[in-house]
Amino acid sequence: TMKIDLTKIYKNYKGLWVVLDKTLTQVISFDLDAKKAYDKAAKKGISKPTLFKVPKKNLPYFGSI
Repeated sequence: TMKIDLTKIYKNYKGLWVVLDKTLTQVISFDLDAKKAYDKAAKKGISKPTLFKVPKKNLPYFGSI
């Protein structure tokens, strides 16, 4: 399984929509509005951006697979 540390993204982009690169570790664009974040990434040549809404609060989640 792949583990991704989003700690830095959470600290810097709370409450925003971010577009992540293929490795899901670098922010390509961000905005309060998902469409604007998407459009900014498209202008940078990203054809299939991965959008992620960064939560405002970091809440624990427990579950099973």
